[in-house]
Amino acid sequence: MTIPQWVLLGFAGWTLLVLFGTIGAYRWSRILTGRVRISEWQADVSQGSDWYRRAMRAHMNCIENLPVYGAIVVCATAAGVTGPVMDKLAMVILAARIAQSLVHIAAPPSDFMASVRFVLFFAQAVCMIWMGALITSTVVG
Repeated sequence: MTIPQWVLLGFAGWTLLVLFGTIGAYRWSRILTGRVRISEWQADVSQGSDWYRRAMRAHMNCIENLPVYGAIVVCATAAGVTGPVMDKLAMVILAARIAQSLVHIAAPPSDFMASVRFVLFFAQAVCMIWMGALITSTVVG
């Protein structure tokens, strides 16, 4: 497997870890201790602590970006595009994704923390665009 493919697997694993390690743990700890019924969790209702809501948002950020990165990796694989630049961009994406999730979950909202999260998101977006450009230039060029 290529580094971008390993990163895709890592990205998927991180998404699951955020789900089960935060949202799942929060919900099930309350269900199993009798503080809430399982049917009380509503998808479109603001529930839980601030930390829980930040974890929900961090998980949704992963869900929103995983398919985009997955499409890029599929195209790179199909086109046979590999190399050290692709590898480094992929690793930056995963590192920035993990950092963004951790900041989102651990840090209460503030202008500074929102700026940190944005910089981490922007780094991922730039890397994905760059990877897409590398794929396109290889296929077209």
